[in-house]
Order: sequence, then C-alpha cells, then structure tokens
Amino acid sequence: MNDTVTLNDGSGGRQSARLIRKVFVRRFGIPLPLTDSAVLEEDGSLLAFTTDSYIVDPVFFPGGNIGKLAVCGTVNDLAVSGAVPMFISASFIIEEGFPLDDLEQIAGSMAEEAENAGVRIVTGDTKVAGRGKCDRIFITTAGIGRLKPQFRSIGTGNKVRAGDRIIVNGSLGNHAVAILGARHDLSFSTQVVSDCASMNHLIQLVLKECSEVHFMRDLTRGGLAAVLNELAQMTGKGMTIDERSVPVDSVVRGLCETMGFDPLHLANEGKIAYVIGESDYMKALEVLRNHPLGSGSAVIGHITDVNPGSVRLITSAGGTRIMEPPSGMLIPRIC
Repeated sequence: MNDTVTLNDGSGGRQSARLIRKVFVRRFGIPLPLTDSAVLEEDGSLLAFTTDSYIVDPVFFPGGNIGKLAVCGTVNDLAVSGAVPMFISASFIIEEGFPLDDLEQIAGSMAEEAENAGVRIVTGDTKVAGRGKCDRIFITTAGIGRLKPQFRSIGTGNKVRAGDRIIVNGSLGNHAVAILGARHDLSFSTQVVSDCASMNHLIQLVLKECSEVHFMRDLTRGGLAAVLNELAQMTGKGMTIDERSVPVDSVVRGLCETMGFDPLHLANEGKIAYVIGESDYMKALEVLRNHPLGSGSAVIGHITDVNPGSVRLITSAGGTRIMEPPSGMLIPRIC
C-alpha cells in the first residue's frame, strides 16, 4: 500500500478492498464476508444496518441530485440484504456560500424519494465548513431495516450454487455516463439519464414470488465486474458471463468505445445483480420484466464449479477472457 490515501482507494475495485481490509477490518474487528449491511440480532428480532457517504460531482445531474442519490443508495443497500428499509439518518457537511435554493431542492428530493421508498428520515446533523474547506456539499446517510430470518444470509453468498443464473435488471453504465456528461458538458445523440432509483419495492416483490433468490447486490462503484469478482472470491465459485447478453445502451457503449472504458466497470445506481436458483430464474425474470424498474432485465450468465474464484467472460466476438475487477479510479466522485 501507499503511505497516503489515493483517489484509487475510493474506486470500489481492488484498491478499495485492500484499504478496507488492511485498515478498517483489522482495526474494527469486522467479521468477513463484508456485505452491504450489517445484520444485528436483538431480542430475537433481526435488523439490517448500513451507512454510506455521498460526494458526487456535479451535485445535480440528469435523473437526480446528491440528495436523491443518498436516499436511494441507502435504501438499496438495505434492500439487497433482504431487509425492508424503515428509517434513515442524514448528515450534511455544507460549504459556506452554498446556495440555499440548491439546499432546499436537495432536501426536497430526499423527502420525495423517502416517501417513494416508504422510509422515514428521522434524525441527522448539519455542519458548515469554511469556503474552500469542503466542495459544496457532502451527505452521509445511515439506514435501518427489518429482516426476516430466511433472508439473513442473502448478502453473504452462502446459498450460491453451480447452475444458478445471474440476472441484471436493465442497461448498465447509465449513471456513470450521465455524471460524466454533466461534469464535462458532453452532448450525446440521446440524453443519458442516471438510473438512480430506490429498488426496494421491486426487490421485495422478487423475494415474495421467488423462493430461490440466493444473492443480490447493487452494482454501484466498480460496476458488474467488481460485484461478480467479489462474489466469486466470497464463495469460491466460478462464473461464466456472456457479454452479448449484458444490456448496455448504444450511447453508453459508444462513449465507452471512444474513451476506452469497459461498461462492465461503470457505476450504476438502480441496477441489481440477482443470483437465482435454476428452478426459479424464469419466474424471477418474469417478475422483473413486469415492473418498470426491471423491464430490461436479462439473464447474463451462470454459476459454475469450474475456475473457482474467477469470472470468465464470453466476449461479443466469441472469444473468452477473464473478467478482471476494476483497477484504479475510472471516474472519480461518481456517488
């Protein structure tokens, strides 16, 4: 490791994992595997507890703003853990001189998204930093959700088996490209809008209708490649992904080809990877496709016992390669 923290340490890829394990896991005694939410037991009841910070640049972008993103991100971290989100806290670090109208809009978006998700923002904190001591506004949220015992291990990958299918609920990379376009004033043939959305209602529907949901994770920093590689390492399973089956909008694909990005590494804020048992994946696909947030769902691959701990990609050209986790900072301050 370097002697100082670098931007790459916040990428969501290898460097982030290394920093977390070397410093925080070791110092805090956090049990492995690392999941999107901690599962807590109190008097026989199970709660999921998560926290996240948001430093997205720009603060406003097509499809949302930092406030909506903060609520969606926390709701989704609880939801992919199998929990029903209930309560959120919100803390703000605001730069002196930040426009009050912008703050009102951000707070309004948070209230609206919380109502959409069926959660309550119940506590928080506000600090103001001097000019130049903070870049406009940063938000930290934490969330608590109620968890049924049968979903306790859904975030650990313990139930994943060879033959399970891997499903994503729509096109990848839109959030990252929307942020990049807003940051650099890029023009596209079709406007690219962030997929930022609270996914808890759809996830609960999938859990209700399908008994073989073995794993879920939202595809944020590091994208699909980061999540699948982490799952492969957690479970010791292999995976085969068909690149031709992975949904990517043409505008996003075109930008990736121009700038040398891999859409499988791009961040999303409304996309989930589901690992579903062989007997149930068609039902899950039907449930997803009948919902507005899952209409573009696709089966993109399956779990195997071959090449344990790695992800094999069948490329669009028909060849094969190992899908590596992202390395380095692709697009900073994406969330």
